[in-house]
Amino acid sequence: MKQLKLAVMALLTFATVGTVSAQDSDNPWVVGFGVNAVDFRIPTKFGDYAKDYIGTSDWNVLPSISRVTVDKYLNDGFTLQLAGSLNKIETFRTEDDMDELYWAIDANVKYDLNNLFGDTAWFDPYVYLGGGYANLGDNGEGTLNAGVGFNTWFNDNLGLNFQTGGKKEFADKVQDHFQHSIGLVFKFGGKDTDGDGIYDKEDACPEVAGLKEFNGCPDADGDGVKDSDDACPDVAGLAALNGCPDTDGDGIADKDDACPNAKGTKAMNGCPDADGDGVADNKDKCPQVAGPAANGGCPWPDTDKDGVLDKDDKCPQVPGVASNNGCPEVVIIEEAVKKLNDFARAIYFNSGRSSFRPGVSGKLDLIAGIMTEYPKANFSIEGHTDSSGRASTNMRLSDKRAKAVLDYLVSKGIAASRLTSAGFGEDYPIASNKTRAGRAQNRRVEIKVKK
Repeated sequence: MKQLKLAVMALLTFATVGTVSAQDSDNPWVVGFGVNAVDFRIPTKFGDYAKDYIGTSDWNVLPSISRVTVDKYLNDGFTLQLAGSLNKIETFRTEDDMDELYWAIDANVKYDLNNLFGDTAWFDPYVYLGGGYANLGDNGEGTLNAGVGFNTWFNDNLGLNFQTGGKKEFADKVQDHFQHSIGLVFKFGGKDTDGDGIYDKEDACPEVAGLKEFNGCPDADGDGVKDSDDACPDVAGLAALNGCPDTDGDGIADKDDACPNAKGTKAMNGCPDADGDGVADNKDKCPQVAGPAANGGCPWPDTDKDGVLDKDDKCPQVPGVASNNGCPEVVIIEEAVKKLNDFARAIYFNSGRSSFRPGVSGKLDLIAGIMTEYPKANFSIEGHTDSSGRASTNMRLSDKRAKAVLDYLVSKGIAASRLTSAGFGEDYPIASNKTRAGRAQNRRVEIKVKK
């Protein structure tokens, strides 16, 4: 008895220095082999329980492997334990008052207390509750089991187990008793195909050895980006660039950088643009002077110095104005403009339509004649309505009427490039829409000279 008590004390001491991990879903199976002690001499006074429970003088121990267990991890810290034990009872009520064979089969559900206190890895305490069948001599009956225990793991598979608890009988055939056990336990069942120490069920790359921080996946170049997410898995790079290097530090990965050794911009595919003209220096014929890409990065010439580049200047040898595409400003006399709008006010349309009333074509011909006299002038044709009806309908109608005037003038030889048309609906009245006369004035076409 003294040796067993010393062994239990040594085990409790060792539990403070063990390592490795508890039974879990990675290693769901544990088998154990050890010895058990049975204590039938339970005191009648409650105050003597602790003294009797700790004392070993009345323990019955069979000096051989006398207890075998099989544990299966279930889920959320719960484990099912099946146990079989054998013993020889010599102390029942008093020392050496019996010589009977004892055996028991138990099924207990264990709960790992690390789920409440936090995982200590090496120390695996638990409580258990279950039932079983105990037999003493010629008598046997069912029991209710409850107690505590712990496993202390030496490595990934081997550990020591200590368990202690009580068994409550139901039929007065076998007295209530305590049972304690100590033994070796072996856990197994986890599969680690690539041998990286991470079980396949938790390993995102079970066929390739990897690192724990990457769930078992490798990082060949050691840049902190796992290979499956690394666009450059064989060259150390930056996490911000998916594991690719950036030699010139411009924030563009070398593989995407047209100028990997010269700091540039993303817009230039990693190349510099010294003059900021949108043409990369390696393609810019004038890298220090801003110019358009169409001219190789060089500025366009302006031969007549009128501020309109030759490429846009329709009169490149004669100074002009931008509003007239670089040509001299078109001057049209006010009298001609007045005639245009007098004739335009005489353009009448059929009600609700964009077709002309009879006799309108003569006015349109006069308008075309004035436009012909000023071939360099451009004109805008604007359609307007009164406020009768829906605004959206008026807008569409005014647009169609202005377009009808434009189409007629084009049919009379006026270049379409000189004309634009637009409808403004009822938005710009020139008279009150509350009177018939005012509404008549608001239904109009206006022609303006474009500056």
